[in-house]
Amino acid sequence: MELDLNGPLLPFTFELAKTDSAAWTMRVHNSAEEIPVTDVELHGDTIHMRMPLFDSEFKGVVVNDSTITGRWHNYLKGPEYSIPFHAVAGKKTRFPGTSTASANISGAWRAHFSAGTPDAYNSIGDFHQDGAGVVSGTFMTETGDYRYLEGVMHGDSLMLSCFDGSHAFLFHAVLRDDTLHGRYMSGVHWQEPWMAVRDANYELRDPDSLTALREGYGMVDFRFPDLEGNMVARSDAAFRGKPMMVQIMGSWCPNCVDEARLLNEVYGKYHGRGLEILAIGFEKYEDPEQALGALKRFKKTLGVEYPVLYGGAASKEEAGNKLPFLDHLMSYPTCIFIDRNGLVRRIRTGFYGPGTGEHYEHYKRNLDVFIETLLAEEATMALVH
Repeated sequence: MELDLNGPLLPFTFELAKTDSAAWTMRVHNSAEEIPVTDVELHGDTIHMRMPLFDSEFKGVVVNDSTITGRWHNYLKGPEYSIPFHAVAGKKTRFPGTSTASANISGAWRAHFSAGTPDAYNSIGDFHQDGAGVVSGTFMTETGDYRYLEGVMHGDSLMLSCFDGSHAFLFHAVLRDDTLHGRYMSGVHWQEPWMAVRDANYELRDPDSLTALREGYGMVDFRFPDLEGNMVARSDAAFRGKPMMVQIMGSWCPNCVDEARLLNEVYGKYHGRGLEILAIGFEKYEDPEQALGALKRFKKTLGVEYPVLYGGAASKEEAGNKLPFLDHLMSYPTCIFIDRNGLVRRIRTGFYGPGTGEHYEHYKRNLDVFIETLLAEEATMALVH
């Protein structure tokens, strides 16, 4: 499939198949990621394919046995937001494969987006290129990562893309000497320049240093409704004396999806030993019923076992007002770690998901060690009392 971004084409691969029950399914591919889509309807020559987590869908016409055309609608960006698409059966590669790459870009790169503007930000590009010029990897910023990017190095030109139902990312760049000079497009409404140079030692600011407690706060408290309308507070008796992780998130946020999958694993591993996890969702729908519906779909689709609360509208200002104890909340997701006495021990901004490879695995190991520390403190202090 190719999405037409007002001229530039964003390609990705997917499969359509009919199950034993005669239902149609779709499976979207982004490098190592596969996204199963079960909400597929075919009526005559009309096909609808609705993405499972994000409020977006394809509405198309089956032109013949190998061609589908139509539009991808992303309702979270507004009722009129849509992008034309053209899909052709039988093409198995995202971009045309090549064995004529003029360089191998595997490794870490120091990247800068929109340099010299108020929107400027820094990033780490981490890529792997095989012998045929096929490239996978991602960009990591201080607020998260760009998930699973896939593409090719063709001569001195780099092409990468990603589509996951929310993100529609397209990267082009040209290698000049030791520098990549590129353009990044997100859907049809955003594009910016970027450049990158090799730098295996470059580091971003520590994610644990970007958001903090406001002066005068040593602990946090909050009170929000859960998805059934029951009010839940940090100070409830059910949570007293227990370490807790509080995930500030939104169902519309792909990095939040990646973090929720990990936190669900963590909850299953440590909840029996006393760890509590709460998510507070800030949603893009103004209508609370729509917002609750999105959070319920998020919880059900991912199989989230820990409680999800509804915080309000998805803006940093709204979240800041609802969570006044936080100073400089800058990202969804943000995770707050609280010990058994209610004291905040750590606040982590953003999330590096499985698309970041070793960075994700390193965080998982670090997280296990930190949770074990909190649980050990609980057991030691409980014995004293």
